[in-house]
Amino acid sequence: MAFSKENIRYTLNGVLFVALFAVAAIQISQIGVVRKLAISPLIIGIVLGMFYANTLRNQLPKEWVPGIVFSAKQLLRLAIIFYGFRITFQQIMEVGAAGFVVSVVMLTTTILLGSWAGMKLFRLDRDTSILTAAGSSICGAAAVLATEPVLKAEAHKSAVAVGTVVLFGTVAMFLYPTLYKSGVLGMDPAAYGIYVGGTVHEVAQVVAAGDAVGGVAADDAIIVKMTRVMMIAPVLIVLGLIVSLAARRNGTETGGVKLVIPWFAVWFVVMSGINSLHIIPQVVVEEINSIDTFMLTMAMTALGMETNAAKFRQAGIRPILLALLMFAWLIGAGYFVTKWAVATF
Repeated sequence: MAFSKENIRYTLNGVLFVALFAVAAIQISQIGVVRKLAISPLIIGIVLGMFYANTLRNQLPKEWVPGIVFSAKQLLRLAIIFYGFRITFQQIMEVGAAGFVVSVVMLTTTILLGSWAGMKLFRLDRDTSILTAAGSSICGAAAVLATEPVLKAEAHKSAVAVGTVVLFGTVAMFLYPTLYKSGVLGMDPAAYGIYVGGTVHEVAQVVAAGDAVGGVAADDAIIVKMTRVMMIAPVLIVLGLIVSLAARRNGTETGGVKLVIPWFAVWFVVMSGINSLHIIPQVVVEEINSIDTFMLTMAMTALGMETNAAKFRQAGIRPILLALLMFAWLIGAGYFVTKWAVATF
């Protein structure tokens, strides 16, 4: 047992080791040029972790490994729960029906398209397909991390999915403002904000793409994005049921169908509800969010530490092609869905 009397000291050493990398990632994210590019410490964390995994990992005492695994699994669940303090139900109501419709339609169609295309068109395994689809459709790296325990996926598959989010989300961060300012989109700032929030991958990338226009565009972008984030919970509950049904059908699970409820996702909604009541001082909420960012960074760093280059080479080009397909879908279909929703609602 990782936290048994005999092993707890070694496990805590592993957790502290990951924490030191996370501190470095957060410090790097505050450097001028990195901050200007809105590169999340989560992304820097996984890059640092992967660099370590492919250089000095053999020097790590094996007794410390459970601490890394704890950071990538259990600590992750706690971080997802407290992610709920970034959202209020009032924010979701403020953006109106148009933003909600765009979020629901784009999330649903993207995750279904990505899962189907990954398995059927690109012949990827189930976990890589769904993880990549979740990252594109919901909220980037955080969605990949939240989906991993439901699927019981291997760490390197999550790393591959996160890599695609980094690639195409970064492209979107620069592409969307360019298209808006060129007049190609033909949208007002409010519609642009809904478009960005409903289709760009990471929260940080949404903030950057919205701030490039500013005002109502920036506000609507983050509110619509938070609506997508909120949908992690129902998506994971449905996914858990689908996984259980598939296991039952394949004969790998006996007895009745077991509903796998990702309780951390349920508690995520509970925390959002508490935050919506405004009973906790804003300064405390901000501290919770800072701690949560640190925990998420630790989880991403630990994920990187469990990923080596050989596993990426094994995945090949197909996950990138899948992510490219979803990126094109988000830009194209998202544009028309946004125009329709804004005109209708």
